[in-house]
Amino acid sequence: MITDYQTKALLIAIGKNSEAAVACINHLSPELLCFFLEESAKEKIESLVQPQITKMPQRWDWILTPDADNGAQSHQAITRNLPDILKAWNVKPGELVVDFNAATPAMAAAVALASRTFTSKVIQLGKANGATSGSKTIIVGGEPKTIEECNPWNEEAVAARQEVAQFFNHGQYSAAAKKFRQIEGLVSGGLKPLYHALSDVAEGYALWETFHYREAWEKFKASLKALELSSVWGGPTGLSTVLGSIKTNASFLESIVLDPNEVKHAIALDLLAHAKRRAGRDHNIEVAIQILLRSLEGFAQHHLLKQYKIKTWDVQIDQLPQPLQEPCQVGMLDDIDGKYKLTLRAQFRTLAELSDPMGQLFVTEWPKMKTLFDSVNQSILGHGFHTTKLERFQQFYTFVLKLTKIEESSLPRFPVCLLYTSDAADE
Repeated sequence: MITDYQTKALLIAIGKNSEAAVACINHLSPELLCFFLEESAKEKIESLVQPQITKMPQRWDWILTPDADNGAQSHQAITRNLPDILKAWNVKPGELVVDFNAATPAMAAAVALASRTFTSKVIQLGKANGATSGSKTIIVGGEPKTIEECNPWNEEAVAARQEVAQFFNHGQYSAAAKKFRQIEGLVSGGLKPLYHALSDVAEGYALWETFHYREAWEKFKASLKALELSSVWGGPTGLSTVLGSIKTNASFLESIVLDPNEVKHAIALDLLAHAKRRAGRDHNIEVAIQILLRSLEGFAQHHLLKQYKIKTWDVQIDQLPQPLQEPCQVGMLDDIDGKYKLTLRAQFRTLAELSDPMGQLFVTEWPKMKTLFDSVNQSILGHGFHTTKLERFQQFYTFVLKLTKIEESSLPRFPVCLLYTSDAADE
């Protein structure tokens, strides 16, 4: 006795002939069964089809159309009812099997459109031949027929993948991850590792954008093997390019995660790259310039700690050059934790007093840069009420590069997701 159902959910459309429906239901043995048919045919199905089902589903339901030959009415009936039924049954995307062999053309078209986001298997009956046998063969009206299973999502995923790539390229990484995960649930087994890995990658970049470095690194590591295999065995055009960028990014994240130092130079680099993305891709200048300011501070903090053992958030007065000791004691004591903390300008003044080239350059450039810093302080996310223009960000960004002697090529770059078919790539 069979105790387990072979199919999670079956949507079967029945027009005139019910014999094929009986054979397919018994072959697929669904746990959940939904009939789609004309209102006038319900009684016939109850009397002729249901008694012939060898293993009754746990639940079944009906979607009725006034006219099986009317495309508009059929489409309206199924689109209004199918999503609610599947939700009530807790059917996940990819768990629905569709059979419209006995459907009218109008019903078949309606089913194809309405079930697109839920099904990963469509049943089609074909003529049996000598090579066909076993469980794929059923008897319909006394004649042997083969059950052919196809997954339309194996082809539709190509167009969907390119659409999702646009989410990715616009920095909507969580949305891209969600869409890739949906495609994973719909495609056939051999394609699932690719879309699972792409979803992990997108989630990794979403985590990275919120500075969850370790979690992002773990996502990248988990996805690399599957992407490497896919790139070798006929994966989408453009995957190898994306894969190279992901590997580079994974190495960069690894340098952050495994760096034992309290102040990490790589994080300052990441903040600088992050600021540029916010200003360029996202056009969010207010946030970008504040992140840029934090990046500049990160470079100063790293330099002071690495070269001079000075923690800017917990300064020992005797570590400072003599001219800065009294100003620090007077104006830089934190009332909450009782520690002396250097402001950004004080950090660079300290470096200058220590004859450090980066600090000396800051002091030299200060008369020209004071207006720039004042505008940052007067921004909405600073301490004022003025909006920041893109030109101001670009000036500040150029100043940071000049001061830190950082080459843009050393900054982490997020990849552009180009996942096309070979034909699309050649256009």
